This record gives sequence, structure tokens and C-alpha cells, in this order.
Amino acid sequence: MQNYYVDISKMGCVCSKHLGGTRTRHENISLLASQTFFSDAEVEVLHELFTKLTSCVSSDNLITKEGFQFILTKDTKRRSLSTERMFGLFDMRNDEAIDFGEFVHSLNIFHPNSTQRDKALFAFRLYDTRQTGFIEPEEVKEMIIDVLEESELMLTESIIDSIVSKTFEEADRKKDGKIDLEEWENFVARHPLILKNMTIPFLNLFISGTYHELFHAFSNKSQILTGDDGLSMAKE
Repeated sequence: MQNYYVDISKMGCVCSKHLGGTRTRHENISLLASQTFFSDAEVEVLHELFTKLTSCVSSDNLITKEGFQFILTKDTKRRSLSTERMFGLFDMRNDEAIDFGEFVHSLNIFHPNSTQRDKALFAFRLYDTRQTGFIEPEEVKEMIIDVLEESELMLTESIIDSIVSKTFEEADRKKDGKIDLEEWENFVARHPLILKNMTIPFLNLFISGTYHELFHAFSNKSQILTGDDGLSMAKE
């Protein structure tokens, strides 16, 4: 399996706005399937989903940051930190747009067969909002507040501070006020429920044909860090 943040342009990944004619389309579908855990048929379904999504937000088969936020939140007026970070991870080329190849490679992280390390790394980068290589308390608090507001949920500031405090109390083993990747991996290994939303039951979705649930599943960002485990830790 290729690492999800690798330069996919060097992998021969599908990068064009369109998949082309029938033969080219089949070859590109097969190429993406060979680079991910998806089968050819599953990549076809993802292409159908991607086409439906892009048709709602653009005319060039690309998903912009504004379009991505609309897909996930149905609101483009309010700034969403969590959605911006998610978009940044999907936008592997940093060109302010997600094409189909990036879409497939990013969703591959959420595949049941993707490794826990890749899932943990994705979540780590999601919460490393300042991209320093560490997760700091302020970043976690900002992300929790953002997700709660987005979900129209309310927690008192003392409860949010308690979630952050207890997370760092256990995860920050070096006691330097920040969580590095090694500490994060150890933390999620002890609390696997934290990453439960990093896996989407693709086979059930493909069989049922409810493609829209795919985005709904991964857009529930509130539990990627805190999760049921994190919230229960804060309440203890």
C-alpha cells in the first residue's frame, strides 16, 4: 500500500479532470484499484459518487475548498477549521482542488483494510492544525469547539478544558506540553475507539448503494480525536 501523503503524481495516479473514453477510463480505474484497497468495481462506485458530488459544486469535476465545505456542512458562510484541515489532507498537491485521484487515495485511509498506523497518522495531521509536527492543547481545544459548533452541540468551557487536560495527561508522556507522533500512536493504541470513525464499512455501503452515507460517515469528525473513549475519560 502506498502511503497516503506520498507525491501521487509520481505514481501514475489519475490526475486529470476527466477519466477519458471507455478504454482510458477502464485503465485509469484499474490503476487506482491497484494503488489502493479498492476493487475496480468499488472505484467505479466512487467515481459515480465523485461525479454526483462535483456536479453540485462545480462544472470542472474538481472539488474546491468551498465546495468541500458545502458537501460536509451545507454551509459555506461559517469558517470551519475541521473542514479546512480535512480538505488540506485530501488536497495532496496543495493546488486548492481535489481531483478524483486524490479523492480515492484519501478515502483509502478510511478503508477497513488500511492500517491503524495510517489512520492514526491521518488523525494526527488533522489535529496538527499549525503543521508543526506536534499536537498542542490550543489546537485540540480549537478543533473541539469548531466541531461542537458545527454539530450544534454545546459543552461548557470547563468540560472542554477537562477533555483537553485529560487527553494530554495520558498522551503527553514526555510532559513537554505537546503530543508527538510516537506519543499519539501509543495513545490511540490504548484507546482504539478514538479512531473508530477512521474506518467506513465500505462493503455495506456498496451493497446497499447508499453512497451519500459514505461522506456522512467520515464527516462525523467529532470523534476522530475525542471519540467515545475521549469523552468518557473527561467525565471520569
